[in-house]
Amino acid sequence: MNYFKHESAYIDENVEIGDGTKVWHFSHIQSGAKIGKNCILGQNVNVGSNVVIGNFVKIQNNVSVYEGVTLEDFVFCGPSMVFTNIIDPRSKYPQVGSRYYIKTLVKEGASLGANSTIICGHTIGKFAFIGAGAVVTKDVPDYALVVGNPAKQVGWLSEAGQKLIFDDSGIAYCEKSKKKYKLEKGVVIEC
Repeated sequence: MNYFKHESAYIDENVEIGDGTKVWHFSHIQSGAKIGKNCILGQNVNVGSNVVIGNFVKIQNNVSVYEGVTLEDFVFCGPSMVFTNIIDPRSKYPQVGSRYYIKTLVKEGASLGANSTIICGHTIGKFAFIGAGAVVTKDVPDYALVVGNPAKQVGWLSEAGQKLIFDDSGIAYCEKSKKKYKLEKGVVIEC
């Protein structure tokens, strides 16, 4: 075992956990989950069956990553943010089993703010930033900053999280990452 597991955490059988990952107090990793290397799962994190989590992912306290959710490398999940995996839940008519779960993909480097909610069936683009408390009801483009309920795009951020201000030729520069970005037809790409 080349990862850290707090004594109060519970890890089911048939789980893969990468080197250097830390699983903290009262967390539960369910059967079939695959977690990459150097991840941090805070207190009271639940990782559902068959969930795939990349490398260097940070999941803050009180987050449940339900079956059907995939987190790519370097994703940040803020405290108490929420994923869903069924669009029309009813207690009287339970929908149990992966055939009912609607998939959600969170791409590399995206940050999901504290208390945000990601409605299932959407893709969060790479290095997108979901503001605290936002409710995501549609796909979010790469590098987009979205806030509110329902979440609306209010700007663009660099890979390093700096606001991108585009000049007349559609180019922006990030001092923090030393990278250039181009805005073309509503899409941001790294130059």
